[in-house]
Amino acid sequence: MRNRIVYMDHNATTPLHPEVAAIMRESLSLFSNASSMHTMGRKAAGRIEEARQFTAEVIGAPADQVFFTGSGSESNNMVLKQLLFTSGVPGPVPSGERIELITSVIEHPSIMETAKFLAKQGVTVHFIPVDENGQVSINKLKERLSDRTALVSIMMANNEIGTIEEIFAITKLVHEAGSLMHTDAVQAVGKIPVNVEDLGVDYLSYSGHKLNGPKGVGALYIRERVPAIPLIHGGHQERGLRAGTYNTLGIIGMGKAAEIILRDGEKERVKLKKLREMLKKGIQESIPDIIINSGQDRCLPGTLNISFKGAEGESILLYLDLEGIMVSTGSACASGSLDPSHVLLAIGVNPELAHGSIRFSLGLGSSEEDVDYVLEKLPGIMSKIRKMSTLY
Repeated sequence: MRNRIVYMDHNATTPLHPEVAAIMRESLSLFSNASSMHTMGRKAAGRIEEARQFTAEVIGAPADQVFFTGSGSESNNMVLKQLLFTSGVPGPVPSGERIELITSVIEHPSIMETAKFLAKQGVTVHFIPVDENGQVSINKLKERLSDRTALVSIMMANNEIGTIEEIFAITKLVHEAGSLMHTDAVQAVGKIPVNVEDLGVDYLSYSGHKLNGPKGVGALYIRERVPAIPLIHGGHQERGLRAGTYNTLGIIGMGKAAEIILRDGEKERVKLKKLREMLKKGIQESIPDIIINSGQDRCLPGTLNISFKGAEGESILLYLDLEGIMVSTGSACASGSLDPSHVLLAIGVNPELAHGSIRFSLGLGSSEEDVDYVLEKLPGIMSKIRKMSTLY
């Protein structure tokens, strides 16, 4: 029987912050279409613009360069699929035209699968390798950049191992090559400071439900005067770049979540890093034969990915779940796959160890008591699983 519930899967999704839930409840009466010209429509539109201010401020962007979407995945798709329309494909490619996409081997499925789709349409896609910490190889990137490169898309922080990439340095190289730079910052915004002016990126994707806001709403930063083509046509919303009736409640919730990050973000980051180190130290001291896959430096403060030798990650997850502890074996968007994590394989973890990996991701509400509870239950679970595996 469960003694308590411990949620350590914040990289998959986050709980609504109480203040976000409160403002969304208060806004339930704003049912009017925000595109309507009457009083109720204008009121809804005004609340959306208030939320846009905070949603932009949390990444250091001008409000008129932030566009609301339905998710981080939609934002990613919108940026990458422009290549089908701005580079003259499908069909023969004129000499000297930029048609190539560069990305990394550890991207989120919304980038990986979109890149594979684009490749089938005639776009040349290059996947850049990473080192054992998940850092993109700058030398390999330099080798691939050319006058054919249209876009480079490198995630800011990895969802499985927490690696934070050198986006500023990468962007500098990309711009020197005359190409455009996109970063998937879905896991970064809210967890570390993000400022688009400091980074220099042309596009940046983020999402409401990863920063203690609601699901079903995301955002895309588009730098002024860079190409932008709608993924969804049909209406004038978002200055013609994203058609569809506004998700007023979701946008208000995302704006409030961004406002809270501006207020509390630094304090929360310090707390999460302390808890992560406490959890890591406790596991290292109580369980033998483990490998830490999350680097000490340049890592999200609440992310800890560990491989447990002689055990299946799914078994560990299910035994922890029976004790009320919620964790993940990797990306929630790859859930159900029998293949080992492409991220862990890319950093050199062998397939057997990759299958025995667990991602602990801390966030709002995580406490020392939660960490103590995990450290109380996990060693016994590992002993049981390893003992059972030797019987077969």
